[in-house]
Amino acid sequence: MVTARITVNGKEASISPVAPHTTALDFLRERGLTGTKEGCAEGECGACSVLVARPGVNKPTDWVAVNACLVPVAALDGQEVVTSEGLATPGEPGTASTLHPVQEEMAVRGGSQCGYCTPGFICSMAAEYYRPGRCAHADSEGDAEHGPNGFDLHALSGNLCRCTGYRPIRDAAYAVGDPAEDDPLARRREQAPPAPVATEYTQDGRTFLRKDTLAETLRVLSERPDAVLVAGSTDWGVEVNIRSRRADCVVALDRLSELRELSVESDHIEIGAALTLTEIERRLDGEVPLLAELFPQFASRLIRNSATLGGNLGTGSPIGDSPPVLLALEASVVLAHADGEREVPLADYFTGYRQSVRRPGELIRAVRVPLPLSRVTAFHKIAKRRFDDISSVAVAFALDIEDGIVRKARIGLGGVAATPIRARAAEEALEGRPWSAETTEAAAALLQAEGTPMSDHRASAGYRSAMLGQSLLKLYAQTTEAVSS
Repeated sequence: MVTARITVNGKEASISPVAPHTTALDFLRERGLTGTKEGCAEGECGACSVLVARPGVNKPTDWVAVNACLVPVAALDGQEVVTSEGLATPGEPGTASTLHPVQEEMAVRGGSQCGYCTPGFICSMAAEYYRPGRCAHADSEGDAEHGPNGFDLHALSGNLCRCTGYRPIRDAAYAVGDPAEDDPLARRREQAPPAPVATEYTQDGRTFLRKDTLAETLRVLSERPDAVLVAGSTDWGVEVNIRSRRADCVVALDRLSELRELSVESDHIEIGAALTLTEIERRLDGEVPLLAELFPQFASRLIRNSATLGGNLGTGSPIGDSPPVLLALEASVVLAHADGEREVPLADYFTGYRQSVRRPGELIRAVRVPLPLSRVTAFHKIAKRRFDDISSVAVAFALDIEDGIVRKARIGLGGVAATPIRARAAEEALEGRPWSAETTEAAAALLQAEGTPMSDHRASAGYRSAMLGQSLLKLYAQTTEAVSS
C-alpha cells in the first residue's frame, strides 16, 4: 500500500487508515474541521463545500469549490484543500484571527443566522472571489445575476440556506472587492498546481487506484473489468452515501492527461472525457452555443466543478442533461481499450436503460463534435426548479435554415425513453420544408409522440409528451424573427 497524503489548510496529512470509500467530508470532520457540514449527502445543498487547488484556465492554478460529501478523500491524494477554517488569518498568540474578506462581509451584512450553511457559502463565495477575471467595476450596476464587483451569483447556485434568506448573502457576495496583493491564496494562483500522483490505496481488502497514464489504466481495466470508473464522483458519491454501494476496486480517471485535452480541428472539436464541465465552459467560451446554453442549467456550479461529459455519458442515465445536446450536435464518443480505440456515434451508443455499447475494459476517452455547427440551436430543460434539478424532459435542437427552408434538423431528447434518443420522425417532418407555423405544428405533433414517456414523481407521461410538442413551438416563436432577419 502506498500511503495517500493530502494538504489541508497548509498542513500535510495521511488519509490512512480510513476506508477507500470515505468521503473528504467525513475525513475532514473526523479531524476536527467541523465547519464542513453534511446536509444532503447528494451534492445538492453545498453545506460541505471546500476549496481545491486545480489546474487553472487563465492562471496556473484555480481555487475550485467542490462538494466534499461526494469526492472520496483518496481521490485528493497529493492535492491541496482549504476549508472554511483555513480562510481566516491566524492571529498572534492570545489574539483573534483576522476574518477573510468573504467571512467579514457575510458577518456584517447579516448573511449568517443559524450558521449551518454558512461555511459552505463561504467556500463557494471564496472560489468566486479568487476567480481570475472577476474584478470590481464601481461604475457598473451589474444585473440580476452579476454584481458590480463582477461576482457571478451562479457560483452560489449549489448552496442552500433555510433560515436567513438569500438577499443578505447576495449583498455580501456583491460587496467583496479584489484580493489584496499580499493575499496568500491569491498569490498561490500564480504557481503550478499539485502534479498528478499515482495512487494505490488499499484498506480492508478494497482499493482506490489512479495510474499515471491512460495505457496503464487500460491495462488495469483489462485485468479488473469489474472496477468502478470515477472522475468527479458526482454520481458514484451518491451511490456510496445514499445506497451504501461499495466497490472492491475504484479506478480514478480525473487526472489522466490523455483525457483532459481540448482541441479545435478543422472538422471537429474534441473534448477530453475527464475535463470538468466548468473547464469546458470556460475553455470553449461560447464557441459551441448549444453547450453554452446547457452549462448554466446543468445542476449547479459546485457539481459542474467536478462533473465530466465522460461521467454523464458513462452512467447511461436517460435523464442526463448532456446526451440530448450531444445528440443534437451529432457528437460521437471515442472509446479506448487496451487493444485500441474506436469511434461510435452517440446515436448508436446507448442500447438500453443504463446500458451502452461500451465493452468490459473500455472507457470513454473523448467526445467529438463535428464542424461546422448548426446556426439555430436551443436547449429546453423542463424541471420543477430552474437550477440544480433533474429534468422531467430535456430537448435540444440544432437546425440549419437557409432561405426559409429547413435544410437539416437534429433533435435530442432526454427523459422520455429508457435511453436518450433522437427524434427522427420530427426531424424528417422538418427537413426540406419551410420554417413556418404550419410545418412546426405538424412536426410538433410527431415530436409529441416520440419516445415512451412514463409517469413518476417528477411528471406524468402525458405532461412529458405535451412538453415535447410545446418545445418545438417555443423554438419557432423564439427564432422566427432571428431567422427572417
